[in-house]
Amino acid sequence: MACLACYRTSTRRLEVAMSDGEKPVIRVVTAEIQRDGRYLITQRPAKAVLPLLWEFPGGRVHDHEDDATALRRACRTRIGIDVEVNDLLMEVVHQYPEYAVTLAVYRCEVGALEPWAEGVAAIAWVSPDEFENYPFPGADQRTIEKLLSSDYE
Repeated sequence: MACLACYRTSTRRLEVAMSDGEKPVIRVVTAEIQRDGRYLITQRPAKAVLPLLWEFPGGRVHDHEDDATALRRACRTRIGIDVEVNDLLMEVVHQYPEYAVTLAVYRCEVGALEPWAEGVAAIAWVSPDEFENYPFPGADQRTIEKLLSSDYE
């Protein structure tokens, strides 16, 4: 039977779904935003879990939120823009030592406003060839590999 549990990692408490005897599972949604052949990525804050690593914009899905609602909220609070959430591109499950992440990647469109680093350390627009210059958490690295494969071109 699934229950709601709290898991302490670093200095933050994350509420996550957890089954008896299993690792906590965190659902995260991210936005694949492209412009002129470049992808928008964000750098995690220095005090965050997995500090200063790069990722696609997004965040954790809170209780009573669907993926689209969570992704719009995360983009507003982290990069200061509203996004139109379109197709689900993929879901990746990644096992970290203390927890698992289910990462859902959605293709998103942005309006006229320019994203800025409101709730993140930095933002960057990078070409596919530049991804190797930015360190990503394991789950995000797997999504990049899939996005850049011939299956998604």
